Amino acid sequence: MIRFFALASGALLCFCFSGCKHAASDNVAATVNSRVITFADLDKQYQSQFMASGDRPSDDQMLIQKLEMLRTLIDNQIMLQRAEKLGLMATDADVDAKYTELKSPFTQEEFQRQLAARKMSADDLRVQLRQDLSIQKLFNKEITSHITITEKDVTDFYTANKPNFNFPEATVHMAQILVTSMPDAKVRNLKNDKAQNEEQARKKIENIVARLKQGEDFTLLAQNFSEDPTTAQNGGDLGSVAESALEQANAELRKAVMAMPPGQVTPIIHTTEGYRVLKVISKEPAGQRELSDPRVRQNIRETLLNRKDQLLRAAYYEVARNEAQVANSFAQSISQNKDKK
Repeated sequence: MIRFFALASGALLCFCFSGCKHAASDNVAATVNSRVITFADLDKQYQSQFMASGDRPSDDQMLIQKLEMLRTLIDNQIMLQRAEKLGLMATDADVDAKYTELKSPFTQEEFQRQLAARKMSADDLRVQLRQDLSIQKLFNKEITSHITITEKDVTDFYTANKPNFNFPEATVHMAQILVTSMPDAKVRNLKNDKAQNEEQARKKIENIVARLKQGEDFTLLAQNFSEDPTTAQNGGDLGSVAESALEQANAELRKAVMAMPPGQVTPIIHTTEGYRVLKVISKEPAGQRELSDPRVRQNIRETLLNRKDQLLRAAYYEVARNEAQVANSFAQSISQNKDKK
C-alpha cells in the first residue's frame, strides 16, 4: 500500500497548467517551452502541500517553499511534455484503477475528508494521477527498461561487500500493530483512528485481533489502525531485530516472538507503551549468507537496480532541463526586488 495521494516513485507532485493564450502575463510564474504555469497553479499546489497542517511559515520561508515547489512543477511539466510527445499519457483505465486503489481503504466520508484536508477535489486528484502515472510511464520506458543487472554485477557486489552479509547473531523480521491510551499521541494511520483512553485502547486491540483471526491482512490493518507513527504507513514493518535487542526490550515480548514460527501473530502484549500484536515475518540464523542464497541474490539485484535507476533519473532530469526552454518569472521577480524594502 501507499499513503494517501503518494505513488511508488514518491517524488512526483501534481499541477494544473493553463494554455498560454489564456494566461495574463502578470499571472505567469514560469513557462516551459511556451506552456504556462500560473501563480494560481502554484498557489493551489502550495495550499495543498504546505497549508493543510494550518501552520503558517514566515514570509521568507513561504517564498523559499514556493520557489522549491515551482522548481518541481517545472521539472514535472518538462517530463509531462516528453510523455505526451512519446505517446505515453496514462489512459482513463489507468487513472480509474489508481483512483480506486487510493480510495479503497476509506469510507466515502473519510475519503472526502482526506480530499478536503488536502484542499483538493476528486477531479483535482484525477488530474494529479493522470500526470503522475504518465511521468512514471516515461521513466519506465526511457530509463528502467534499459537497465540490465548481470550475474557478474551481482557476484562482484557480493565479493566487494561479503562482510556485510555475515550476521553476528540471529535476527527476527517483524511487524507490529500498536494501540495506546494516550489521547494526545500523533496518529499517522490511514483511518486517523485513535484510542482516547485505556478502555478504548483495549477494545480496539481486541477488535483488531478478532479481524486478524478472521483472515484480514496484517499489513492493511496496521496501515489503517496502528498508532505507531514510525511504522503504521509501512504496514507495521519493524525490519529485522536482533535477538539481543528483544531480550533488552521486554521479557514477555521476547518469549512470545521466539516461540513462534514465521507467519504467526502473537497474542496481545501489554507494555508501558500500550497494547501491541506482533507478526513474525521471518527468522534468520547467525552466520555468513552465501551468494547461492536466492534472497541474497535478489537483495543485491534490487540494490544495484535502484542505484542505477536513481543515477539515470538524475542525469535524465539534467539533460531534459538543458533541452527545455524555461523562464522562471517568479524567481526573477524575487531577484530583481532583493534590494527593495
